[in-house]
Amino acid sequence: MILPELNELPVSQLKEALATCCGSTAWLNEMAKIFPVESKESLFEQAEIIWFACSQSDWREAFEHHPKIGDINSLREKFANTKAWASGEQSGVSTASQDVLEKLAEGNRLYEEKFGYIFIVYATGKSADEMLDILESRLPNSPEEEILIAMQEQNKITKIRLEKLLST
Repeated sequence: MILPELNELPVSQLKEALATCCGSTAWLNEMAKIFPVESKESLFEQAEIIWFACSQSDWREAFEHHPKIGDINSLREKFANTKAWASGEQSGVSTASQDVLEKLAEGNRLYEEKFGYIFIVYATGKSADEMLDILESRLPNSPEEEILIAMQEQNKITKIRLEKLLST
């Protein structure tokens, strides 16, 4: 899809397309208000401004729209609309050893238990070992620190997905 096509979509279809990039209802509603946009750069800039103005509950809602890192079954079952993008973003997990996958699963469990949401990381270009290192380095964070890190990671994911949306 090219930007002029996105600009011409009815609001319901526009929100559906944008939902493949970020699952926060508040973000989607605010994004729908900025269309039509004049350029990709403007779209990316506004997407970030709107995202940073969202609340923690909005951020958490967006996190719910992601599969856990390394959870292939979750990718298949729950996230069919973003499966291709998410699996490509998590492609580093496809060659991971069983040991690393088990450590990721345990780290995900500990993370979710501590913070109340899944581990969010911009996974594109990262190996499973790198993601595991990042996960383990973030576990000691305070909830106040971690929500801001996770929010920034979601922002990176949203941007790359907007780029993908405009190149499909």
